Amino acid sequence: MASYPMEAITGKWVIETVMPDLAVMLKVDDVLYSGHTGFQRVEVVHSNVYGRSLLLDGKTQSTERDEHIYHETLVHPALLLHPNPRHVFIGGGGEGGTLRETLAHRTVANVVMVDLDRQVVDLCRQHLPQHHQGAFDDPRATLVFDDARKYLAASSQQFDVMIMDLVDPLEGGPAYLLYTEEYYNIARARLKPGGILATQSGPAGYLSLRECFTAIYKTLENAFAYAVPYQAHVPSFITLWGFTMASDAPLPNLTPDETDRRIAQRLTRPLRHYDGESHAAMFALPRHIREGIAAETRINRDDAPVFMV
Repeated sequence: MASYPMEAITGKWVIETVMPDLAVMLKVDDVLYSGHTGFQRVEVVHSNVYGRSLLLDGKTQSTERDEHIYHETLVHPALLLHPNPRHVFIGGGGEGGTLRETLAHRTVANVVMVDLDRQVVDLCRQHLPQHHQGAFDDPRATLVFDDARKYLAASSQQFDVMIMDLVDPLEGGPAYLLYTEEYYNIARARLKPGGILATQSGPAGYLSLRECFTAIYKTLENAFAYAVPYQAHVPSFITLWGFTMASDAPLPNLTPDETDRRIAQRLTRPLRHYDGESHAAMFALPRHIREGIAAETRINRDDAPVFMV
């Protein structure tokens, strides 16, 4: 997704390009931070619509108003489908929302979160307290600043669940090699038997699902014995957003009642978006997604990466 730099704000409007011929504008009343790290451009802004928002390379990553939809959707299906998730890996996740939701599970004994950009995490600690809610200081959390692929390739650790909360696979961006078959094979080797990997997979709307979502799903289907796509509407992302779970063990199809039972049994607090009925709706894919997946032939590889537009 291309975007204008902050210098293009006119009268404090952020302009974000959704497609080459389509842009959205967000009126902001405060810019809390604007600058570059060694890896990406970072803005933290405030608006009446979304509250505090994090933008990386001009693309909205997370907002106070609706981040719970994204983070609950990414984290809880995989953790609830696993019978006893104790050891969890998070790739990315700089805002702390994914860590926060993971630590809400009673079974979780430790979480290793590997994010490339220490400065982004520090900025989120400072400016986005409602996102992390103190999760970075939980004694069960180990925070590592490194490339997730490099870290996993050198590691012998084994995990029950691995959650990839990564920036989109933009050409020239810091994360596009974390969506390839080679990376998924590295991650697969770090999963315990019966382990589950979940990843955000890019836009899944009617006009945008072939940017990267269908290719990410196809790549995971090729790397693992089982892969399941799902979706949710995150308002600040403008369109439906795609997610994928993958495992070498069958992924159970939870009923709404069983999902609600596991939430009540395993989580330490109520959720705001995800429940049994929401779970069923996430996995009931609209026709355009089913047809897009059926037609997809691309496998995302290091020597032929698929980039988000």
